[in-house]
Amino acid sequence: MTALITLHNRLFDWVTATLAPVLVPTAARLVFAGVLLVYFWSSAFTKLGAGLFGFLHPSVGAYAQIFPKAIDAVGYDADMLPLPYHIIATLGMWAEFTLPLLITLGLATRLAALGMTGFIAVQSFVDITGHGVAGDDIGRWFDAASGALILDQRAFWVLTLLTLAMLGGGPLSLDRALRQWASG
Repeated sequence: MTALITLHNRLFDWVTATLAPVLVPTAARLVFAGVLLVYFWSSAFTKLGAGLFGFLHPSVGAYAQIFPKAIDAVGYDADMLPLPYHIIATLGMWAEFTLPLLITLGLATRLAALGMTGFIAVQSFVDITGHGVAGDDIGRWFDAASGALILDQRAFWVLTLLTLAMLGGGPLSLDRALRQWASG
């Protein structure tokens, strides 16, 4: 029995030391890109304003997604909102484009993953308080259902992001390439 335990320990010590640092962050970035990159970019595109400089002037839809009650209160006239709303909408739109791209490329992965974690927390808060997501759509942990929008799905999103925040982008990332280039 001792030999079996020793074999188990040696095998998984080797996996933890050798394979996990390569596979876990690489798989986390691949899963993020496969599941969430297009999701967030599709949402970000709906926030772009009209014309060449639409990235500087979010659409009314951006305000409706981020500040549903505030934009409704001003009759969907974004010009009636105070400056902080415009700044937050613009920065949120930019974050929705840049943070998923950085994670996918493995560039500033840890910071981008922390930023996306915060983004998802705010997104979830707005979904509940601004868009009226409630009940089964919020979900409950430790029940038989596993598909609730907030507590189930987004918990996995955040787990993936926290994995990247702790482990970085892995060996197949621009972070690693830049680190190697900088060290000469």
